[in-house]
Amino acid sequence: MDDKWLVGVDLGGTTIKMAFINQYGEIIHKWEIKTDISEQGRKIPTDIAKSIDKKVGELGESKTKLLGIGIGAPGPVNFANGSIEVAVNLGWEKFPIKDILEVETALPVVVDNDANIAAIGEMWKGAGDGAKDLLCVTLGTGVGGGVIANGEIVHGVNGAAGEIGHITSIVEGGAPCNCGKTGCLETIASATGVVRLAMEELIETDKESVLRTLLAENDYLTAKNIFDAAREKDELAVSVVDKVAFHLGLALANSANALNPEKIVLGGGVSRAGDILLDAVKEYFKRFAFPRVSQGVELAIATLGNDAGIIGGAWLVKACISTK
Repeated sequence: MDDKWLVGVDLGGTTIKMAFINQYGEIIHKWEIKTDISEQGRKIPTDIAKSIDKKVGELGESKTKLLGIGIGAPGPVNFANGSIEVAVNLGWEKFPIKDILEVETALPVVVDNDANIAAIGEMWKGAGDGAKDLLCVTLGTGVGGGVIANGEIVHGVNGAAGEIGHITSIVEGGAPCNCGKTGCLETIASATGVVRLAMEELIETDKESVLRTLLAENDYLTAKNIFDAAREKDELAVSVVDKVAFHLGLALANSANALNPEKIVLGGGVSRAGDILLDAVKEYFKRFAFPRVSQGVELAIATLGNDAGIIGGAWLVKACISTK
């Protein structure tokens, strides 16, 4: 059993990341394919199955080498039957990904939310460093979250636990969110949220800023532009990062006050801002968290990058399939 490979799959709206991983969480081989969202994403399970078969053959192995598949997908997951309740970006609603993929691959499949498997990956082999009480927040195009309590992912009554991105700001109103509410953390601390805040600052103030020059030259800004400018002490960029850190620190503090975690791990593209964001978030977190909670937790940047999901998927196989 120890020589079997675990298959980790991280299903995104643009690409599907896949890997063969050994029992110790070490990546043997990884690759990715494009996500085909045509026909309401119906081709996705077949594309995954064909890609796995092709890669096994290229590596000169038999499919018997594979123990099972652990897949993370966007949106709430019915963990009992492995269906995706709704994934707007993929066109899925109550989509039975587990059943279809098991038929297509003849392998057992475990499904969970993509933010959850990123949290598991960081717990197992990343910044979580084995912590059994952990909150992982992914700051990307949106904001996702995974909660681990006593070494187990918290799913909630209908698979929607850990939706940190939809904690509502203390400021009434706010920008509209894809979920239908306004003022969600996702509208502020995501990559798109950071850019939106910068654009608002540029419109509402006459402050000189390197961001004005970049916008004029390129006709767009990125979150990286803003964090880079903040490192250079650009006043407008510093103001934007402070606002992001305030809301993120507050949301994390409120979440931690309920969960009392050992680790809070920030992942996703925005987290690559590093200390310019993390240090500011830590200050606001300390300000808003219950003192005892603050004393017990460590905030850290994720270390696995884009590999968190595939490693977390492999852990699902190891934990849920190899024990059967």
